[in-house]
Amino acid sequence: MVPNEDLQYQGIIQLLLHFRWKWVGLMTPANEAGERFLQTIEPMLFKNGICSAFTERVELYLIYSSNQLHDSRIWLPIFTTSRTNVVLVYGESRFSIWLSAALSTMELSQLLFPQKNSREGTVWITTTQIDFILYSLQKFTVNIRMFHGAISFAIHFKEIHNFKDFLQSVYPQWTETDGFIQDFWEDAFSCSLPNSNLSKTVCTGEEMLESLPAPYFEMSMTGHSYSIYNAVYALAHALNSMHLAGTIHNRRDAQGKLSPHYADPWQLHSFLQRISFNNSAGDEIALNEYGELAAGFDITNLVTFPNNSYVRVKVGSLDPQAPPGKELTINEDRIKWNRRFTKVPPLSLCNAKCHPGYRKKKKEGEKFCCYDCDPCPEGMISNEKDMETCVSCPADQYLNSGQDLCIPKIPNFLAFDETLAIVSTSSVLLFSLITILVLSIFIKHRNTAIVKANNRSLTYGLLISLLLCFLSSLLFIGKPNMVTCLLRQTAFGIVFSVALSSILAKTILVVLAFMATKPGSNMRKWVGKELAYSIVFSCSIVQVGICVLWLATSPPFPDVDMHSMPEEIIFLCNEGSVSMFYCVLGYMGFLATISFTVAFLARKLPDIFNEAKFITFSMLVFCSVWLSFIPTYLSTRGKYMVAVEIFSIFASGAGLLVCIFTPKCYIIVVRPDLNNREQLTQRKV
Repeated sequence: MVPNEDLQYQGIIQLLLHFRWKWVGLMTPANEAGERFLQTIEPMLFKNGICSAFTERVELYLIYSSNQLHDSRIWLPIFTTSRTNVVLVYGESRFSIWLSAALSTMELSQLLFPQKNSREGTVWITTTQIDFILYSLQKFTVNIRMFHGAISFAIHFKEIHNFKDFLQSVYPQWTETDGFIQDFWEDAFSCSLPNSNLSKTVCTGEEMLESLPAPYFEMSMTGHSYSIYNAVYALAHALNSMHLAGTIHNRRDAQGKLSPHYADPWQLHSFLQRISFNNSAGDEIALNEYGELAAGFDITNLVTFPNNSYVRVKVGSLDPQAPPGKELTINEDRIKWNRRFTKVPPLSLCNAKCHPGYRKKKKEGEKFCCYDCDPCPEGMISNEKDMETCVSCPADQYLNSGQDLCIPKIPNFLAFDETLAIVSTSSVLLFSLITILVLSIFIKHRNTAIVKANNRSLTYGLLISLLLCFLSSLLFIGKPNMVTCLLRQTAFGIVFSVALSSILAKTILVVLAFMATKPGSNMRKWVGKELAYSIVFSCSIVQVGICVLWLATSPPFPDVDMHSMPEEIIFLCNEGSVSMFYCVLGYMGFLATISFTVAFLARKLPDIFNEAKFITFSMLVFCSVWLSFIPTYLSTRGKYMVAVEIFSIFASGAGLLVCIFTPKCYIIVVRPDLNNREQLTQRKV
């Protein structure tokens, strides 16, 4: 008639986990039942990360002797120095008598030595086997209020109709043969009955059981009484079933007389296993396949009063039919905790929890519930209390200074609304307008001598390629995507190669034109548009081939770099093949070097207007910019790397535009008197 005890153990574990109590004391009687309890509960505690602060086995054979209080004093120092606020008590009902005596001694010692009173309070957790019973011997020595707030597992029960009326009618005189009631009556009311030999005050006859406080007698049905009530009715139903089945037979006694309604005990078992009935309280009483009552437990809270009485308040239940892990339900609002607690629900830990930013470190020689708190290693965090280990932030987040929070990284790319991007865009528009202005001047004065010199088609092509160079820098602004990544470096490399090829062609034409003016020279046939176009085409097609090979084998693609900058995510264009990227730059450097070399050698030609001198200076600027670009580019990250490349495009393009075309625009616009063939071909003296 009592649910399986294993269910109660599961409920104890779930109760401890519900309140996060990880440091628990264990108290049991020093007998076989107590050892069996410890052997069952301790592995369950360990499995669920709960430690036993102490394990106390109590000898109960001195339970009624005066020496028991002395034994309690021996035990008290261990208990009072324990840091646990939760004690699990297992034992029979009489175990509460020993515990009451022990607590009385502890209370007395705390009054005598208040400096030793370091405990806030205790949450007593008791099993169904124990009841808070007291005898008249202890009426004036035990304070039941020390158990205030205790949480107990109790057998589920309901009030039986007329049960209280029955108790109110009980009086020793109604039966002279019931010695138990007589002894209890005299002990509870400290009086003697008329037929008693005790030298006490004679009972008045007005004593009532309902006048006794709860520790001595309860007027309501308890779990144990309810189990006995159901057991009696279960036996009655089983006997009735046996009678209907014809199993009960009459037999003769030793004198030969018939002894009616006799049944062997073993015959009763099969009928008991099959019983199922509703008792008078409305509960269905049925046994499961193991012959156990298919019911759960109630969770009760002991609430005490100044007159040394108490009531049990139901605060939860343990239902075996609930889903796994959900068997226990608790209503915390109904629980009355020990009055000494400053914080409820109370904590019961070996040491304070580790704060975020720290991790647990095991203390040598102590149980696993006891630990120190170490700061997390550099680069790792713990964002919750009592974390076993510190962890790294996700790649798209970074840790704060307290190492207890991961913060999302800020996107890093050259957005159009940033100051740097606005300046770059404004520069693009400015240089593009200047280039268009120069181109329009040359087109307007296309028939003048200075425009015709060195092939005006090359001049137009150079200006258009410079315009495209400035515009290509816009591809580097904004969040990278597949299109911009594919076009950034390839478009920039091709248009700059066209510009450098045009400059190289112009430089070669300057040298050939000077050589063609020498008497008897055969170079005149080489001076013409065909050679210029051939140089531009052949030099440009090589760069186009490199870019096509790059796009075909390992093209650039949008990527993110989460590690180079600790607090930012860099959105970039992964070059795919870095070697191909440097091949593009290297080929541009090769063209610039040849153009610079040829122009440098031709810088001292004796013409009044020698374009090779300006080309030499422009190539010097171009090479200086791109030689400084590589180390600067490699030493920067994120949007600043992009800004370096944009600046290099501006600086090198502007160098070519200013150094080559400023002198020509000056003559065309300011000194048109010099813009004739005679002036340009006149040699220096």
